[in-house]
Amino acid sequence: MSDTAEQTGRHIERPEESEPLSDAEQRKRRRERRIAAYRGARQVLARPGFLGTLRERLALLDEARALDLHDLDETVDLYGDGIVGALEEKVAGLLGKEAAAFFPTGTMAQQVALRCWAGRTGNPTVALHALAHPEMHERDAFSQVSGLRPVHVTSEPRLPTADEVRDFDEPFGALMLELPLRDAGFVLPSWEELIEVVEAARERDAVVHFDGARLWESTVHFGRPLEEIAGLADSVYVSFYKSLDGFGGAVLAGPQTLVDEAKAWRHRYGGTVFQQFPTALSALAGLERELPRLPEYVAHARVVAAALRDGFAAAGVPWTRVHPEPPHTNEFQVWLPYDVDVVTEAALRQAEETKTVLFGHAWDAKGPGLACTEVSVRAAGLEWTADDVKTAVAEFVARLNEEVSK
Repeated sequence: MSDTAEQTGRHIERPEESEPLSDAEQRKRRRERRIAAYRGARQVLARPGFLGTLRERLALLDEARALDLHDLDETVDLYGDGIVGALEEKVAGLLGKEAAAFFPTGTMAQQVALRCWAGRTGNPTVALHALAHPEMHERDAFSQVSGLRPVHVTSEPRLPTADEVRDFDEPFGALMLELPLRDAGFVLPSWEELIEVVEAARERDAVVHFDGARLWESTVHFGRPLEEIAGLADSVYVSFYKSLDGFGGAVLAGPQTLVDEAKAWRHRYGGTVFQQFPTALSALAGLERELPRLPEYVAHARVVAAALRDGFAAAGVPWTRVHPEPPHTNEFQVWLPYDVDVVTEAALRQAEETKTVLFGHAWDAKGPGLACTEVSVRAAGLEWTADDVKTAVAEFVARLNEEVSK
């Protein structure tokens, strides 16, 4: 959960001092309050595992052992063999690809994938969205580390169109599509639009790579199985902790020759870790436990989103936006016409006072008097009815009005 949104928060006084806290100290305290509220809440829409205790996270390994996901009498993995190899094979099968390589991070996996494709195409230019994860959250890693040259097909809050790809004014060796596009609101194109975009890239002799960190939950929107979705791309990256609640890790899947080269570059990047069996076992547990439930989460996210909209209307909030509507995945955005410090404090107070977390992510300032946050619906959220959501909205708006009047 990013805290960059809270830079504009109001000053919070230290009990023993009159000097206001710095922005960094305010962000730190608010994050601590959010985590504490999550920990103490009785009702949440999602309970992310990464906020758990060490004991709770280790229990996931006990669960994996109980599920009999792998032969635990097998010798532990060394530099990517054993259970890591078994995980690679399983994910390659799920995505319908020849082979797969396990990486400690998606940042590394995608740099390696695209530099391998650059060697094959002879063009280091990567066409991608201006809001794509490498551009927003990776400190220019493509250009600073991997010799790639990112160019932006569009900056609109949607996926690129076929015409934008076809008419782009310079050559590129690879088109990278983030599915769903998180910073635009976890949005996806239609299935027909996605096919047209891929075909447009191929017309330009470019390869297509899917940033599929959250691809797992796209099947409901597309109405297609994972294998068919991934089959549109030359290579695909998927994450194990964003949707599947694993400890970390990622897989790059594609042709055998690409994966073989990727493993060589993985070694050079320092990603061939000595032993990774806890992370691999947690990934296998996530595939077993969470993957089959993701369609249920997506369906209920649409119930929650509609109830949020109706609840804010009933509470008299002058304007609100649920984006996209209906949600394309089990995650979406909520926009409200208030300063970010006001909605942040109202959300924290509600969580602390009622033990119900409606908005547990940080709020981003999108302009004067405009704030946005992300909402995630997971297993815990399935317990909420539409009426539960509307009740929580009313409680939130009551505190929102109190903050506005201060």
